[in-house]
Amino acid sequence: MKTTSPSRSTGTRRVPRKPVDVRAWLGGIRFSGFMAIMLGLVVLAAFVLVPTVGTYVDQRQQIAALQQAVQATEEEVAALEAQRDRFDDPAYITAQARERLYYVRPGEVVYLVDNDLPEERLPREQEPVSDDVEVTRADWMSQFVRTLTEAGIAQTVAPITIGVPDEPDPDETDAPPAP
Repeated sequence: MKTTSPSRSTGTRRVPRKPVDVRAWLGGIRFSGFMAIMLGLVVLAAFVLVPTVGTYVDQRQQIAALQQAVQATEEEVAALEAQRDRFDDPAYITAQARERLYYVRPGEVVYLVDNDLPEERLPREQEPVSDDVEVTRADWMSQFVRTLTEAGIAQTVAPITIGVPDEPDPDETDAPPAP
């Protein structure tokens, strides 16, 4: 069963609303002494509570920061205790003495290699970073497309064989050794 509004079913016209007179509505509000006192108390409560709420929020933020600091300190203490517990093992102590202090047992020979890298492989000092923004002279997109097309039309590569010795030429095995 459908229900429709009476204005649509009967075909009657709606009556337009009368405009509201705001001045008359505001004029109908009466201010009494009690209302003025209550409004004053609300304003006074707002002035008293706003700084208190701000202080409360600041203190909650400080508490959260201190709790995070306590948690980080507890994690650091746990890590230090774990490191301390490792030193109860004589094998760990021996390994640390050998590694950090270069201790050796009597009769052992230790070789220390200093600057074992060739000159070209030594790390170079980093040059200072420039404050200027530089524009590249190349179009990266065209280089990317060129790389893709070259890779697609590249000739087949010989398979890599690791650990398989090269087969000797049959001509070299039959030849007599040189005098």
